[in-house]
Amino acid sequence: MSDTVTDPVAGSSIDSVEVSAFTVPTDAPEADGTISWDSTTMVLVRARSGDVEGIGWTYGPTACATVVRAELADLVVGRNAMDVAGSFQAMVRSVRNAGRGGIAGYAISAVDVALWDLKARLLGLPLHHLLGAVSATVPVYGSGGFTTYDEQQLRHQLGDWVLEQRIPRVKIKIGESWGTTPERDLARMRQARDVIGESTELFVDANGGYTRKEAIRVMSAATDLDVHWFEEPVSSDDLAGLHEVRDNVAADVAAGEYGDDLHYFRRMCAAGAVDCLQADASRCGGITEFVRVAAVAASFGLEVSGHCAPHLHAHVAAATPNLRHLEWFHDHVRVESLFFDGTLDPTGGTITPDPETPGHGLTLRVADAERYRVA
Repeated sequence: MSDTVTDPVAGSSIDSVEVSAFTVPTDAPEADGTISWDSTTMVLVRARSGDVEGIGWTYGPTACATVVRAELADLVVGRNAMDVAGSFQAMVRSVRNAGRGGIAGYAISAVDVALWDLKARLLGLPLHHLLGAVSATVPVYGSGGFTTYDEQQLRHQLGDWVLEQRIPRVKIKIGESWGTTPERDLARMRQARDVIGESTELFVDANGGYTRKEAIRVMSAATDLDVHWFEEPVSSDDLAGLHEVRDNVAADVAAGEYGDDLHYFRRMCAAGAVDCLQADASRCGGITEFVRVAAVAASFGLEVSGHCAPHLHAHVAAATPNLRHLEWFHDHVRVESLFFDGTLDPTGGTITPDPETPGHGLTLRVADAERYRVA
């Protein structure tokens, strides 16, 4: 009779789940087509097994932290740290009456990412290798260009991405004041094209600010600007409207950043509403759901683009066969660079997840983050 060998990692349990919220003022007033803001709140989850810690986060109100503490933490503690899918399912089922989307969905996402990071660290693997990497690098696009920026601010930001970091695709916000200032939108698009030159791809994002016909008219007036990407020209809930705009503009139409479950994304794909499906792992259900969303998109012959939170998405993006690119969003890059060691460099238009360091490769600078703690 042979001795039985027990794998201590396979039997690792989740010992604790802690959550904090941090609010960081923006470096300038910011707005898109439909909302303005002057700060960004990160809700950060730390899951532990023994002396190993996994980190996950979302960007949302401090109420997300309340959901983690009151609804999710006790549900996850004690479960096997290897069984992330089981923890995800338990969390989703537990918020049935509260509602899967919105604040509860953001909270689930933060915990799920922390659990994937914890599992990878326990196994001593970089997260993208645990997930099954298909690429060593991830294409990114520079994203910001807020409607509150004046000409100098816009020129500086775009110039930094294109000239200094050599990112070959950039995005600005349009649809200002719910689409009521199309002439300024067009002027800013023309300024952007002037700054970035002809060889850089120009993306625009209306955040649902236009009506269908207005969106089509704006793109018609911008034909000479060779816009490649038109994000949320109308509300992402208006699938017929997205389809109509898609049929009448040359730019690829994109949406999906507010999706919170597979059914949402399947409806968007089935409606022929988008040329590229966006998904946000900090909202849709973490890495667990992002992987499934990408598979749904692939079944419709679509690529996916990771929305915001670039360091949260980097590893799952590298493990997504039908990935188009990832958003290098100004606000979130700034917050993640303030809070973490191990952040990535987009120079040349791609980021490269660390191929050696376990997990997502980030280490929280606790003292730096504590300056901004609000919960």
